[in-house]
Formats: sequence, structure tokens, C-alpha cells
Amino acid sequence: MSRRRYLGTGAALGGALLAGCSGGGSDGTTTSSTDTTTDADTTTQSQSYTASVAPVGDVEFDSVPESVFTVFPQYADMAVALGHGDAINSVYVPKMSGTTMNQYYARLDDVSFDWEGLPDPLSDGLSKEFLYSLDSDVHLTDPAWASTQQNWSQSDVEEIRDTLAPWFGNFYSGTNADAPDGYADAYEYYTLWELFGHVADVFRERARYEALASVHADLMTTIEDGLPPEDERPTAVRVTYSDGSFWTYHINWPGYWQADTRPLGAHDAFADEDWGQLWGQVGMEAMAEADPDVILHLWGMTPNYDMAQVRSQLESHDVGSQLSAVQNDRVYAQGMRYQGPVMNLFQLEMTAKQLYPDVFGEWPGYTGGDYPQIPEDERLFSRADVSAAIDGDV
Repeated sequence: MSRRRYLGTGAALGGALLAGCSGGGSDGTTTSSTDTTTDADTTTQSQSYTASVAPVGDVEFDSVPESVFTVFPQYADMAVALGHGDAINSVYVPKMSGTTMNQYYARLDDVSFDWEGLPDPLSDGLSKEFLYSLDSDVHLTDPAWASTQQNWSQSDVEEIRDTLAPWFGNFYSGTNADAPDGYADAYEYYTLWELFGHVADVFRERARYEALASVHADLMTTIEDGLPPEDERPTAVRVTYSDGSFWTYHINWPGYWQADTRPLGAHDAFADEDWGQLWGQVGMEAMAEADPDVILHLWGMTPNYDMAQVRSQLESHDVGSQLSAVQNDRVYAQGMRYQGPVMNLFQLEMTAKQLYPDVFGEWPGYTGGDYPQIPEDERLFSRADVSAAIDGDV
């Protein structure tokens, strides 16, 4: 092993998965006795500690990770939130993920993510060779998800765990979908903020986590107290528009991919549609039949989509131009479903204003660039408190 020694997991994956992983909330790290490691030239002492997450189980570390592998940006956002963004060594589509994250961070003092130069772990499919080349201290990735990737077997997952660095992640809580074969007994479903708590334990950053969780709890109270009665709420869809059809997502299903829409309680215009999964594809005629009050365009705040062009295409379409959301100027840019905690705060505020402007204040609109500047007295959470937490002033 190189600069760090991975001490092992409490769950042996594969044929002997350990049941009874940690509960929903994370109670902090457990410190074990002082561990001594010796190589040919040096002897070092470090205080080991344990973090836990399903389906991995207990993972013991002898130092805080300094090189961290991520695939989806929710984990990169978690690392930034915990003051360890510079440890990230890879992220999915860096220009899209990093640019979008920084569009939110632009509204926070001294917070940014240096994504340029980071590789995309999925550009050619996940590979063991790529993981070995990075030589990470931890892989913030679900081993259950890794086991489903092309050319991966359970033995490959175990090899990376045993010879390189531990896995630490939970993918299927995104939609509460069934875990793959061999993992069901060890699986547990977390909210976004519960999962964030477990990741905080990896970095030994309970204070930062608690401070940010307090901001989130206050925001949720503001939202819950302000929601109008159900019969006064709008119908809405979350979509991605392309070439006359919509990739459409259920907005109120369980899972942390809906952590910015489900709490707002709008009526899903496609609630009765069974696509066999979270999303489906519908044409313009089906959208016109549903005719939602609000269209939330997923990925609209990423550099991958030009919202002015999306609106123009809808307005110039014979059927699209008749949609209530188009006629009432209620087609809104949304962020990413792969949201971490900081992204979630902004996306909750955004969605609240888009769905309920009479309650939470008008959404100023978005045509590109950074998250809109919102007057201080119209913000739904404190930017200063978030910046302070990330800076460690807690």
C-alpha cells in the first residue's frame, strides 16, 4: 500500500454480506485504539476511526482521505461542503458537473470547486485500470452499483476494496430501487442528508455537517409552514425537452434524486403514469393532454442546455405553444438530480419560488450563468451561514 493503509471493512461482500448495517442517521465516527504501521524505513502512529454506510458496513480508516474518487457529483458537493473539495480526483462530466456546482457556489463567500483537469470516470466506462491509476484513499461510490457496470464482477469489486481502497457510497437510495443480486440483505435507503452525514464521518467533519444540517432543517420548516393547502397547489412536471418530446420524471417519488421537488408537494401531472421506473418519454400531444401549470426543465442550469432556445422551440411549436406553462411563462430552468447538500439548498429555494411565487417570492428567472442574485430579504436560507459552515466557522 502507498501513503495510507486501509484497515478493512466490517462487511465481506459477495457470498457473506453482513446484515445489520448502520441506521438512517449517522451518529459520528468511532475512534479505535492507536494503530502502528511499519515499513522498511519508518514507523508511524495514527488514531484510527470508523465510518459506516449500507451496503458497505463499517469501514476503518487510519487517516482522513486526501485523494477521493467520485463518480456522481453529489459526493463531490459533499466533499466541498465538508471543506475537502480539493481531495476530489474525478467526477462525472467535469465541465457539466463542476460548472453547475460553481454556479451555486458563486453566491457563497470563498467557496468553489476546482474541476478543471479532473477526469471523467465514465468517459470510457468504469475500469479497474483507471481506479488503480488514481490510487485513491477512498471511493465514494456504491459497490453494489459498481458490480453492475460492464466488465465488472463481484470479485473485481472485492479486489479494489482489498488491494486499493474501500468503497463508501449508496446509489440506489436515489430512487429507492431494488439493489442488485447479492446486496439486498445489506441494503438500506437514506435521504440525501442522512447519506451526507455518513460521508461526513469519513472526513471526520461532524461540526460542519451539523451546521449545514441545521440550515437545511430551517429551510424545510420555512417550506412546510408556507405550503398552501393541497387543493391550491399547481400541477407540475419535471422534464428534459429534446426534438419534440419530453423525458419526464415523477416529482414526488421517494429517493434523493427528488430531494428538491418532493418536499414542495406539487401535483405530479403524470402521477398515474407507470413507466416501470422513475422516468419515461412522452410526446407533445401527451404533454398537452396533461397540460401542467408548471414545467421544470431538468439540467436547465447546466451548460448542456440553452433555456432561451428551449423556450423558443416550445413557443414556435403548434402544440407546445398552447401549453398553459408556456403561455403563462412558467417554463423554468432546474438544476441537476445528482445534487449534494449545498446544491440541494439552492434547488429547494429555486423550486419553492418557481412553484409558489405568491408564498416564497418571485423567481427572478434564469437564462444562463450563475445562480440568480436574490435580494437578502427574499432568500429562503442564509448564504452567510452556509459559507461559515464550509469554512469551518462552526
